[in-house]
Order: sequence, then C-alpha cells, then structure tokens
Amino acid sequence: MKTLTKFAFALSLGATALTGCAADVDGTDPTDPTDPVDPPLPENVDAAGKYKVNSSFDLATNLPGKVGEVTNTFISMTDDPDDPSNYILDQLIANTSGTFKSILQGAKPFVAGYINDRILEIAPDFISTILAVGNDFGQVAKNFGLNETLEVSKAGEGWVAKHSVLGARFKIDGVEADYPFADYGTEPVIVESVGMSLESSGKLTLSDHTVGLAYGKVLRIALDGAIIPSLDPTATNLAQLLQHQVNCNVVGQAVNDAVVDTVGFGPGPGVFATACNLGLQKAADAIYGKLAGIDGSALELGLTGTAKALDKDGNGQIDTIQTGAWTGTASYAGTPAPLAGATFFGSRM
Repeated sequence: MKTLTKFAFALSLGATALTGCAADVDGTDPTDPTDPVDPPLPENVDAAGKYKVNSSFDLATNLPGKVGEVTNTFISMTDDPDDPSNYILDQLIANTSGTFKSILQGAKPFVAGYINDRILEIAPDFISTILAVGNDFGQVAKNFGLNETLEVSKAGEGWVAKHSVLGARFKIDGVEADYPFADYGTEPVIVESVGMSLESSGKLTLSDHTVGLAYGKVLRIALDGAIIPSLDPTATNLAQLLQHQVNCNVVGQAVNDAVVDTVGFGPGPGVFATACNLGLQKAADAIYGKLAGIDGSALELGLTGTAKALDKDGNGQIDTIQTGAWTGTASYAGTPAPLAGATFFGSRM
C-alpha cells in the first residue's frame, strides 16, 4: 500500500498535461517516408470508412484546483492521528441535533476513546480502503485512455474525419477495462470535419482540433465503475463503500455508552447509528459534488495527430492505423499545458 503522501502526489498529477503509450507498435516511424519496414501504399488507396481508435494519456502536471479539492477531501478521512475514529465521530456529530449534539461536542475526546476501544470491530479496514481509493485514482490519472472512432470520408483531393469519443479506458494494477459513456448516462464527444491528409509513404495526419471532456464525469465513472467494485464488489457507489467499511451499529452503541457514562442517560444506540450512516452518506455526496464541480470548465485537449496508415491485406483500403502520436495542449479553465507523448492506434471496423 502506498503511503498517503504518495497517494496525494499521484492524484495531484491527475489533472492536465497528458502522455501515454499505444499497442500495435512495430518500430516504424510515421514521420519518415523512407522507412523500409512497410511498403508504400498502393496508388489511389481508399481511406474512407470507420475506424476504432484507442488513445492513451498520462495526466501528469498542472493539477486543476477543483481536482485538488477532491484530493484534500480523501486526505481528510485519514490524516488525523486519531483517524478513523475522529473522522467517523465528526460525521456523526454533524448529523446529531439538540442536547446530545452539545454533549458530544463537549465530550468529544472521551467519546472518541470509546470508539478507539472498539475500532477493530467498528472499522478495521477503513484506512487501508481509503488509501487504496486514492492510489487507484492516481493510477487512473496515470493510465488514462479514451475509446474513439474516426469516420473518414473523401473531401476534394483530401480527406475529412469525424472524431468521436465514446468512452474511457482505465488501467488499475495492470488490468485495463473499458467503460462506455452510454452505460453511465454520459453523451459522446463528437468533433466534426477534422482535416486529414494521407501520403503515399503511409504518413497520416489529423489536423488540429479540440476535444472537450467533462473530466469530472469521467472521474465519477472511474470511481463508481472501476475503483469501488475492485475494492468492494457489493458496493455500487461511494456511500455504500464507506458504510460497508464502518459498522455504524457498533458506533451507535459505543457513542451511546459514552454519553450514558457522561450524563447518566442516552437516547439509545439507534439514534447515533442513524446519524453515523447519514454522515457517511453526506461525506460521499460532498465528494461527488466536488467531482461535479470540476465540470464548471471542460478539460480541452487540443490535438494534432500523426500516424502510419497501412493496407496490410493489400485490398486497396487502409485497415490499420499505428504508431500514432498526439501533439498539442491540454487546457483546464483557460490554463494550457503541453501534451508529451500521448499516443493512439486504430483499425478498420
């Protein structure tokens, strides 16, 4: 398990500048028309058609502030020496009212001791699970992929493409998986009329265009679709993950016992168990709110692409796009950062 510091650093990298790696690389150089590995394209080769494309990025620098707020919220769950007891108690107190809220606030260190005495029963895996969420968030940022299509048609003496982003691909602990936007109620991102040129050497160039991503929604997909199920297959959202890590019934009993010892009577453990569950739900909602807040500005990828196009089966049609490299910038809230090494590859559908 990585330390909290490493987690914060990893997630802090998850915001703007982008790099990556692609599959199906054969060592050819798409910028070198004399490359001898693959033969030149046949005369009048046909590039028209639809291609499945995968792009890979490493989100490496210039963390947007709102992404940093998400980082800090996760850190707050684990950074106090008395966590998770202190964090759990804070959520419970925030959702208790009246006399007993005042009692808990005045006797917080004493009540926290009751929780600490039972922590192995209350939340034995809370810290390790939250740190794992942070570590996996960092991996999502480091190994961020997009699943796309290019629809190419003839345009005068050249070509034009429609570039559609249909989903995301995340790599966590060496395992890659695809997450279609449609499965999460998210619209595809479509860029029309992207200029494309094709040389006899096979060099394929996609002209400068901008892909605007709702990055907060993509991170929500990563959290709910990839990270949480890998840590707890019975949880489908962050509130369930937190509630499965904290036995609020035992918390309620411990807090009620502490109150009884303090003032001689208590409202019963059920009151505090309900406040515990409600607090964890609100904590999850706050994190989701911060993810949604990221989308106040789009993460804009200004892309220019260069690749090698091949007609591997010799039928006069392009069937493979390989050794693709994106250059350009990534910009969030008007602050650009350069792309470095972002890659793509594709094949005819």
